[in-house]
Amino acid sequence: MKFENKVIPSEEQLNGFLENPDLGPISMVNLLKYKNKASYEDGRNTNLTGEEAYGLYAIEVINLVEKYGGEFIFAGKVNRLMLGEVDELWDSVAIAKYPNRRAMFEMTMDPEYQKIHIHRDAGLAGQLNIETI
Repeated sequence: MKFENKVIPSEEQLNGFLENPDLGPISMVNLLKYKNKASYEDGRNTNLTGEEAYGLYAIEVINLVEKYGGEFIFAGKVNRLMLGEVDELWDSVAIAKYPNRRAMFEMTMDPEYQKIHIHRDAGLAGQLNIETI
């Protein structure tokens, strides 16, 4: 099985997500891989690790998930692999539940979300974002 961490969905993935906006509730399982050092697109100088930068995003995104009718279910650091094999483990796992795809999409279009998204991009080397119903 091949996997590839990404920060932004492909056009095909985004279109698939938008196909049935009322599908839900959905839970999004996030397998997160952090950069060693945060790197901001605006070139700002920072001493933050990738995990610390992502943490700035995570604190704020929880409020936005709730604003759009969702709930934050779980977050934890990956400790070890219990079963199976991968070349490299993810650093953290987070799960958020939304009433439907539309709610999650609308959250990502919210100006508040756009404002904090810079920390997500600065901190993440990539992730797998898995939709479950």
